[in-house]
Amino acid sequence: MKKDINPSRRRFLRNLGIVTAGASVGACKPGATTDSDKPLQDGKMTYRTNPNTGDTVSILGYGCMRFPTLGMANGSDDQTLDQEAINKLVDRALEAGVNYFDTSPAYCQGQSEKAIGTALARHPRDKYYIATKLSNFAPQTWPREKSIEMFENSLQYLQTDYVDYLLLHAIGGGGMNNLHQRYLDNGVLDYLKEKRKEGTIRNLGFSFHGDIEVFDNCLAMHDKGEVFWDFVQIQLNYMDWNGEKDEAHRNVDAEYLYNELARRDNPVVIMEPLLGGRLANVPVAVVEQMKSRRPDESIASWAFRFAGTPDKILTVLSGMTYMDHLNDNLRTYSPLEPISEEENMFLKNVADEIRSNNTIPCNYCNYCMPCPYGLDIPAILTHYNRCIIDRNMPSDATDPDYAKQRKAWLYGYDHSVPKLRQADRCIQCGTCNPHCPQSIDIPAELHRINEYVEKLKQTKA
Repeated sequence: MKKDINPSRRRFLRNLGIVTAGASVGACKPGATTDSDKPLQDGKMTYRTNPNTGDTVSILGYGCMRFPTLGMANGSDDQTLDQEAINKLVDRALEAGVNYFDTSPAYCQGQSEKAIGTALARHPRDKYYIATKLSNFAPQTWPREKSIEMFENSLQYLQTDYVDYLLLHAIGGGGMNNLHQRYLDNGVLDYLKEKRKEGTIRNLGFSFHGDIEVFDNCLAMHDKGEVFWDFVQIQLNYMDWNGEKDEAHRNVDAEYLYNELARRDNPVVIMEPLLGGRLANVPVAVVEQMKSRRPDESIASWAFRFAGTPDKILTVLSGMTYMDHLNDNLRTYSPLEPISEEENMFLKNVADEIRSNNTIPCNYCNYCMPCPYGLDIPAILTHYNRCIIDRNMPSDATDPDYAKQRKAWLYGYDHSVPKLRQADRCIQCGTCNPHCPQSIDIPAELHRINEYVEKLKQTKA
């Protein structure tokens, strides 16, 4: 055991209960590919118990934000969800022991709840837990009757008369004023509390992105007995754990969020364990280090093991688009081998190396879409980040490889993003900014990317 372990990392490991000597311990777009040779062990799923209800919940939760579309199957732009493929994914997940399914009225352009409702309705209701959200982001949904209508529609789409886990969706964005307008001043939270008493909602909680004041105030409400939060959903991964945040990450201090919940014995649901796939697409040098340590396991498994290790974690959500994503996560969590102290220190160094790349912290959640001017914002940011990670950011025209790199960058950009949806179409309207959970100044980043593109076009070797 290393003696110079960072105190914050030691607290993390203490929460896990493994600080002992020799402890061994991804909006309807395709996610990262897998590269694991580890055998599947069906029937070995790790489970956690919700202390409030006694629910036995699989540590792997199915996030229903990135379902397969018909366009993925036929190579078109058709964003209609592929129900047959979704049914097969759900069947496989249930067979392997996954029993927590997380959706929202906002996911997959409003199609997610219907799709998962259709898939799950083919199975006994007592075999799974449904989590959905009151996603009343738009001001026209803030009136009490409109928010209630949204909740009742969710029950209809999910083909159920109760939901197991209901979340106030993404509180924090817009600060305390937004929280009051969406849930408090209009009586919506009081309505949801009544529905919990009736049994229509079994567990009531919230998901958090944004202003930490909102998080703290919601926990203060819990402490005062104004509302009992049965669970809370936060973003947690090895990039966001240690609190060393740049400006773009100021709202995601996973160590603080987790510790505040853990000391209250609040069950914690984890979102973005892979940062929208970014932690499965790490720099080559990091891949080599990870593979040298665990050659039979995927790069993504490191992030999932980290996210599942703390003992207050109820489940870790993964948006699994393809069957190989699902099977790889089943390998990781059937059963879970917790992160050791040495591995934890290794991941801290990995986080520092990834952070030094200065990529844009886009998680491909698609909350910024649709753009009123037709831009494909996530695709633009993803291409830019991918080129940074691949070290393909040509800048010096005197470099012998400049012409080749320049051509590859521009060709890849045109291939990834149709010309009429590229960054040069942005008029800086700012419509996207309030919706970004990562607090990215999207228009500023698009402007910067477009300047880089124009420089490449004008500068030839």
